[in-house]
Amino acid sequence: MAQAQPLMPHATASWLVDNTALSFQQIAEFCGLHILEVQAIADDTAATKLTGRDPVRAHELTLAEIEKGQADPEHKLQILKGPEQQRRTKGPRYTPVSKRQDKPDGIAWIIRNHPEVTDGQISLLIGTTRTTIAALRDRTHWNIANITPKDPVTLGLTTQRELDAAIAKAAKAAGIEAPQDTRLEGDREALIDQLRRERETAAHAGDAILSEVDQLFGKRA
Repeated sequence: MAQAQPLMPHATASWLVDNTALSFQQIAEFCGLHILEVQAIADDTAATKLTGRDPVRAHELTLAEIEKGQADPEHKLQILKGPEQQRRTKGPRYTPVSKRQDKPDGIAWIIRNHPEVTDGQISLLIGTTRTTIAALRDRTHWNIANITPKDPVTLGLTTQRELDAAIAKAAKAAGIEAPQDTRLEGDREALIDQLRRERETAAHAGDAILSEVDQLFGKRA
């Protein structure tokens, strides 16, 4: 019996090419493609630019299986379950081609600002592999000189709610107090002061109008 294939083989192959160190042959066999198709995807010579589909998030492949394949080029990746069983209900969306190069920046930001967040949590948030994260942690990533830590939420790689949840969970596991986001505290206080002044100004204006009305009717009387 032929092995089940990912629901979107070309998009899955594109993600595996960009995010793992698997061989083209391994990717081709897992996705049911010809190795030349995988080569074309890697060289960006495919007819259409593909948006990568993360097979880990789709529950078609585990990170452990990817790491096993990266360690042994002869290993044949085993799909976790058939695509007909897939029911994605939540989690970060597919990463557009234009944002793929932003992933290392987002990962570096989390590592620098929240070292308590585990590699597994980062993998789920950003949609990457532990190998990539490890390379960024020990600064052996091939493009480390050009990586600048940037907020992954700003980059559109995850949502603020998901990031905050991961940070809180990691902080609790590490026995530390989760940091509070105070970036808007100054703006919030300034806004409150402004609203208070506007309310007072409106109240004074109302009193002045009432006074003028009283004077006007007083004169007529």
